[in-house]
Amino acid sequence: QVRLVESGGGLVQAGGSLRLSCAASGNIYSINTMAWYRQAPGKQRELVALITRGGSTNYADSVKDRFSISRDNAKNTLNLQMNSLKPEDTAVYYCYATSASSYLPASWGQGTQVTVSS
Repeated sequence: QVRLVESGGGLVQAGGSLRLSCAASGNIYSINTMAWYRQAPGKQRELVALITRGGSTNYADSVKDRFSISRDNAKNTLNLQMNSLKPEDTAVYYCYATSASSYLPASWGQGTQVTVSS
């Protein structure tokens, strides 16, 4: 079982920056793709950015050119550098990891709140 723990959320002014981190533990060898999702009140959870084990990335149009996802496979960490933050980025951000094994479910972190004030 993979356990994911996010950190780095908080309150920041519009235009500011914030870096989220996710520490993975447990059956880390089963991890393939990792991603950041977010969910704002009254909205569905949406994919923010993903990164494959090989380092290929993909971003939601709303965060492209502002956010940067990265991972350190040796340290079992996932990061999301968020720049030029907007109030619309306010949400609970979740770390996510898929499993290479069909016998293991995907894993979610508990979420960390990001609030961007105007």
